[in-house]
Formats: sequence, structure tokens, C-alpha cells
Amino acid sequence: MILLRKILFPISFLYGQIIRFRNKSYDKGIRTSTVFAMPIIGVGNLNTGGTGKTPHIEYLVNLLKDQFKVAVLSRGYKRKSKGFVLANKNASANLIGDEPMQYHLKFKSVYVAVDNDRAHGINTLKKLKIKPELVLLDDAYQHRKVKLKINILLTTYNDLYVDDCMLPTGNLRELPCNAKRASHIIVSKCPKDLSAEAQQKIRLKLKPKPHQKLYFSTIAYKNEVLNNVSHITLKELQNYKVLLVTGIASPKPLQSFLTENNIDHTLLKYSDHYNFTKKDKEKIDRKLQGLNTKKALIITTEKDYVRSFIGDKKVFYLPIEVVFLQDAQDFNEEMINYVQQSSRNS
Repeated sequence: MILLRKILFPISFLYGQIIRFRNKSYDKGIRTSTVFAMPIIGVGNLNTGGTGKTPHIEYLVNLLKDQFKVAVLSRGYKRKSKGFVLANKNASANLIGDEPMQYHLKFKSVYVAVDNDRAHGINTLKKLKIKPELVLLDDAYQHRKVKLKINILLTTYNDLYVDDCMLPTGNLRELPCNAKRASHIIVSKCPKDLSAEAQQKIRLKLKPKPHQKLYFSTIAYKNEVLNNVSHITLKELQNYKVLLVTGIASPKPLQSFLTENNIDHTLLKYSDHYNFTKKDKEKIDRKLQGLNTKKALIITTEKDYVRSFIGDKKVFYLPIEVVFLQDAQDFNEEMINYVQQSSRNS
């Protein structure tokens, strides 16, 4: 696989030049970006995924939903619908995508919508009887049709964008130099005890521009697993054998957490955003039975649970949340102040 990626380097170079030309056409005004008066915050990345966009969007929703009418707008990756769709009581992961469905189930007071054309999606949200006061754009760093004042770029601690290269040799959708568009850079999935010295080394490596603010965040797991009918504490979970089923980019942090908490588990890994079929579920059930104990259950991610396992009593998910290593209050105040000021001007 590594050799194949090296062989494909000329294609990566060509792809990089095509994306460079596209971005320059926006930078020089050849292609135009829509400027909206209402506050809009984008969260995205330069690579193909796995940076923690979903929990960071949820962090912003929790921060802002009690003060403002919030809408989350996504493209709805792998959904089976087209155009603009606003989530309602009939919504499903097939209709709007797994991450939007997760937002919809979790935040009842928040609009959740999908549209490949984010500018069109925002304009459609503005026509609602009760208009949103703020739109959060999920995975929209490459969507240049909307001009953003707050454009948050995520990069993971173990896979900084400066250490990667363009697809298909690497995992980048854009060249590292395009990080300059970000107003904020968050190094995500950091160790909880990341030292000030280690943070400074990353700062020197990323070289943020004077206008950019750099933050460090980590993923915190809750102390229980849940499904729609029950919950089990991590302490109780130590008495079970667990089949860990994942359809995410990297299950390693989740595996490490279970190991640290002395939870016996076996991993069954699928590709990111995997749609589990009936045959897949039959295979999973056989694997579960193969653990040869009545005290066995399945743990998956919340995203996978929402997409494929709602209603299955033997399947649980482990909730996660974002925690900033420091300066959380500064970040929170900046987001709130931006929305307040922009709302007054819109």
C-alpha cells in the first residue's frame, strides 16, 4: 500500500495544482463567495477525515444553543437524498447522513439541515418562519462559495497537516499552505497531559499566521455506555466481554480507552461511514456469540449507533465530548461575542 501511494505521487502533484488553481480563482475574485450578514461558523479540515469535526460541532452547539437559535448545516455524506433537506420526525441516517442524524437526535431545539450547496442551504434556512440566528457549517473548509469570518481548521495531534501530502499519495484534500484561510486552528485528539513544551513544538511546526489563534483539544469519554433503553457504567462493563464494532477512520483512541479501563474487548473494524448490511449484522452476531459468555455485548461509536444499530438492545455506544487543554474560556467568549455582534448587524 505504501509503495502504491509513492507510485501515485505524480497524480498527487497534479491534483494539488488543480486545487491550487481553484483556490486562487476564489482568492482573486474570479469565482465569487457569498457573504452573509448573519453569523456563520465553519468547522473543517484539510485531510479526508478523522479529525473530530462532529464532537467540535457539538461543543459549539452546547455553547450557543441556549442563547441563540442555532442551525447546523452539513452536506450529509453518503445520504440517499438530494438537494436541501431539513430534519424532522421522519428523518433517518439514510435521508440526511449519520452525523446530521446524530445532531438531530441529540439537540431537539436546533435546526439540522443538509445541502451540498452550502450557500443555497443557508438561504433556504433564512426563509424558515422562525429564522436561525446562527449557522454552523459542518465539514465546509473546502466549500469556498460561502465566505467565513470564523473558519475553524482541525488537525489531529498524531497526523498534523504539515506532515501529510495530497491524495492519493497522502490524505490531504488541499495543500498545507491553504491553512492560511483559517481564523482558528485546533490541534485535536491531544493527550490529556500534553505539556506546554510539546504544545510549543507543535506551534513552531504549524507556524500559525498573526491573525490565527491556536488551541489544543482532547477527546473525553463519558463514564457509561448507552443505548435507547438502558445504560451500563464503565465499572460494571469490566464484568463483560465486549465486541467493539467501528465504522470510523481510527478506532485506536477508543481501543486505548477501553484498555485503560480494564475492559476486555475484541475489535471488528469497518471503513469510515460504513453502512452495515443485514449480512454484516449476522456476522457481528456470530462474533458476539463466539465470545462464549452470557455477559457479552457490542460497543460502537455514537455515529455508528445512529446510522445502523438504533433499537438493538445488545448494542451500546460510548459518548464523547471535546475538552480544551487550556484557554477554553477565551475560545467560548470569542464565539459568543462574534455571534452577538454579527446578530446585531444582520
